Amino acid sequence: MKRFMALLSKNENKDPPQAKLLDLAGQLCGDVQSVSPSLEKLVEAMMGCKLQEYFLTNISVVRACVLVLIHRGQHDTACRLLECCRVKEKEELVQLWNEIHYHKDMEKHHTDSLTSVQKFRCRKRNPPPVSLCPEGTTNRNHPEKVRQTLQRFAANVTMYPNKNQRDTLAQDTNLKPIQVYNWFANYRRRQGAQLRRLEELISSTDEEPSTRQAKHQYDSAGAGESTSRSHDRQQIVGSMATLGILSRWSNVTRIARLCLVVCSPPLIASFWPKEAVR
Repeated sequence: MKRFMALLSKNENKDPPQAKLLDLAGQLCGDVQSVSPSLEKLVEAMMGCKLQEYFLTNISVVRACVLVLIHRGQHDTACRLLECCRVKEKEELVQLWNEIHYHKDMEKHHTDSLTSVQKFRCRKRNPPPVSLCPEGTTNRNHPEKVRQTLQRFAANVTMYPNKNQRDTLAQDTNLKPIQVYNWFANYRRRQGAQLRRLEELISSTDEEPSTRQAKHQYDSAGAGESTSRSHDRQQIVGSMATLGILSRWSNVTRIARLCLVVCSPPLIASFWPKEAVR
């Protein structure tokens, strides 16, 4: 540290500075694993001098500066620093960009960690700027053919594949087994959320006419109730078609019970699969 400060004072007015000064700065920052008073002093010295732009060409120096700024809660400053640095390792800059926003979210929600889903949503809300990622962020979605294969298996076979089935699907789709496992976990989560929304919609159609009249402020209670109920039935049918759950035998009993609550027999017959009738 003393050697670095001595070299810094000698090179303060040199443009460009000596290469050994930049190499020493990168070495000192690369050896640091956590924020310490000595690291903060080192970062302050580099960022407070005229040679700042030269120091920001080293990824180790950039990482150390971001680490100190995150520790101090200066997330916006850390983001601006990433945008103006001239480092070639763009992938590492994107990772640092994400880390900044992870810590920002953790402070906001008063937690020490984020789940994988929370990190994914954080990245979606805070995409890296073009200066860090000229080619754009990587598309994490699977190809359409892969999704169709997995969706077809979930609809016709099971949403809970065992290890052997997951391994077979991984080979057929060129995915890793863990990717197949995560896809089915997310698929079940989405289907459950959609089914809960459908049940809430159906429950809303069972309210008393007076309650529905107060909610929708109809002048005519009878006409308003009839119109609203017809509209809700159309929403239910559309939701069922979107879910694609009528073709799954595991849900037939449940859907039949939900349909009979609000739908007339002719309406049920209009969208109930012929296979179920047989």
